[in-house]
Amino acid sequence: MSLDFNQQVIDEFRANRGRVGGFFEGARLILLTTTGARSGRPHTVPLAYLPDGDRILVIGSAAGADRHPAWYHNLLADPKATVEDGVFTYEAKATVLRGPERDAVFARAVEADAGWGEYQAKTSRVIPVVALEQVAGGPPNASSFGEALKALHDAFRRELALIRAEAAKSGPRIGAQLRVNCLTLCQGLEFHHRSEDTGMFPALADRYPELEPVMARLREEHATVARLLGELRAALDGDSVLAEVDRLVTELENHLAYEEEQLIPLLDG
Repeated sequence: MSLDFNQQVIDEFRANRGRVGGFFEGARLILLTTTGARSGRPHTVPLAYLPDGDRILVIGSAAGADRHPAWYHNLLADPKATVEDGVFTYEAKATVLRGPERDAVFARAVEADAGWGEYQAKTSRVIPVVALEQVAGGPPNASSFGEALKALHDAFRRELALIRAEAAKSGPRIGAQLRVNCLTLCQGLEFHHRSEDTGMFPALADRYPELEPVMARLREEHATVARLLGELRAALDGDSVLAEVDRLVTELENHLAYEEEQLIPLLDG
């Protein structure tokens, strides 16, 4: 892709918390900044990624070109990188997957999107797969606590919408990558709610005792979401994934909307 096109995507991504239109609309997208192997200067590119638990995966397809992309060569020279996901900016360590692990992950990617296989068919090189694991991070990219909460919630909303679309497309039996997407979402939601239960909620309750009914409802809704996450996990090996995703979407959207209505004015006040 041209430098001008990349810069347009980068600017749109940063202006809209990871949401872009055009070529990347509806894709899971990050901005990856590496250090130029020759220039030593920072080099930022938009990349599609695959969720994978505590890490994310990027694929050096270069649209099937016969040369690896520049960002891949940069990571070979220096595996330290910066990742922007629309909510957080964090430092990551890159690991090139090799052998059976690379092949299994690439097969997952092709099953989820045949375009990856088409890119591989265009070139004799083995398209690389790179894992990015966070090693250091910071607070959300937001100017207030309320804005940060809304940004986190919107990220979960977008991921749920993607998973729902993937589940609807897959039919009764889901593919390996969609299964990983669901498990990664479950892990992320559980961590987010645990952080709220042990951090933000007690702090707000101490400052605003009159919030006790609100906190009681939010804790009850967290328990309901936890139950639905468990049921989604159980459905991953069956044929009711879409129904469980729909139940989770409905419950979680109501919960997020109520939490934002009740807490953002206090967080930002």
